[in-house]
Amino acid sequence: MSVFKQVADIQTADMLHLPVPKANFHTEVIKPSEIQQEMIKGLAERAEKIRGGGVDPHVDNMLRITNDGRKLALDMRLIQPLAPDDPDGKVAVCARNVYRIWEQTKEKRSTQLVFCDLSTPTTDGSFSVYDDLKKKLLDAGIPEDEIAFIHTADSEAKKKELFAKVRSGQVRVLMGSTQKMGAGTNVQDRLIALHDLDCPWRPSDLQQRLGRIVRQGNENEEVEIFRYVTEGTFDAYLYQLVENKQKFIAQIMTSKAPVRVADDVDETALSYSEIKALATGNPLIIEKCNLDMEVARLNMLKASHLNQVYALEELVHRKYPAEITRLTERIAGYEKDVELAKAHPKAQEGFCGMEVEGKHYAEKEDAGKAIIDVCTKMTGSDAVLLGQYQGFSMVLAYDGMSNEYRITLKGTLSHTVTLGADVFGNITRLDNALENLAGNLDAERAKLEEAKVQLENARTELATPFAREDELTEKTARLKELNILLNMDEKDKTLIDEAPDEGEEPPVRKVVGLER
Repeated sequence: MSVFKQVADIQTADMLHLPVPKANFHTEVIKPSEIQQEMIKGLAERAEKIRGGGVDPHVDNMLRITNDGRKLALDMRLIQPLAPDDPDGKVAVCARNVYRIWEQTKEKRSTQLVFCDLSTPTTDGSFSVYDDLKKKLLDAGIPEDEIAFIHTADSEAKKKELFAKVRSGQVRVLMGSTQKMGAGTNVQDRLIALHDLDCPWRPSDLQQRLGRIVRQGNENEEVEIFRYVTEGTFDAYLYQLVENKQKFIAQIMTSKAPVRVADDVDETALSYSEIKALATGNPLIIEKCNLDMEVARLNMLKASHLNQVYALEELVHRKYPAEITRLTERIAGYEKDVELAKAHPKAQEGFCGMEVEGKHYAEKEDAGKAIIDVCTKMTGSDAVLLGQYQGFSMVLAYDGMSNEYRITLKGTLSHTVTLGADVFGNITRLDNALENLAGNLDAERAKLEEAKVQLENARTELATPFAREDELTEKTARLKELNILLNMDEKDKTLIDEAPDEGEEPPVRKVVGLER
């Protein structure tokens, strides 16, 4: 730190005493919706599967889970467009705060900034936090020309014009990301409030956001900083992570003189036993040390073999028989469902009709729209009976783990279909699921044959003994002999010296022992 301070000129805010407004921080804690809670549970289950090593990282990984967790904390519709609009979610609460401050500061024409890094304005009709927040502000009564996105200023000239409008109070609500609205954004003149809809990864990003409003040239003596946190989601973890990073940075970038100490690891202790054995000069102790390691290693190998035996016993006596029984039952169920599908064939041309919530739809488009309409009206995660299609009952449910709406076709077995936003595509997926029943039946029959082969292989391996059992027995016996010999050596021995030389004292008894 002393060397660092010789080349670094550190000037912190507590040293500069700049004339900036006082920041009043407000944390808006948002209660998660039922669907958000369901998906959070799903994220935990996904993480547990990944930790178990059974998931291909190309299919799912911790980075993807983290990204989904950040998005769902902001708004569920970012990852599930069919999710309903939560009237008490982050965007709605932020909109109410922005409108309240806009109304209270009409006379002064004070301005506000809204930061959001996890979304961008869209033009293709897909969901965007920016567009949704703007719509809510327009519905509340804020004129459209007083709301702007930083993304529309795609040149330096347009940025300069937009910033001038914000400084004059012509644009009173400016929304953007940290990257586009951070460093270089000088609009502080009338800023009265700042809203952080999400939490960035880096402390510097939060500092850049704060620096737009807590800045020289702001006419307001006090400003309001709103940070929106969805309870029980990744938000709390992210803010804690940023705080820990900032604490580490602050230990160096400070006006004080911090002390950081790291104790060295004493490596001599790692080889102490070996040095002691060699120092005694007793070959039995050296041999004992080597045997201790060998026997310990062999015992570990045997323990591993026993664990494998226990696992094989589980496979032979429980898992494979249960799997064979399950597959046999599924094959019987598939056979019945294949017959049911044949009894209600799909029309060669056109649409055979579908019943949704008790109403029959003869047109494919109408049926597809009815399915999506039911999805958008769902507010919970409980499964609901949707209707009938080609002799199968349809059950609709939301799955929090995969963040998907699904229809389950119920015959003798259940056949699940993932829904999308396409009206005709969902009907096609249902048709494909029914057409694939025969192929699934063949696949289950192949699995049954494979399970029978694996059962026989497991039985063969279970009968195989530990390959190094004789070596372990021999070395364990030798180690026991050495322990007995060394224990004898450690006992005090009384020896009589030979007859003394002339003029010496009479013979004496000397005690000779082996020092360990």
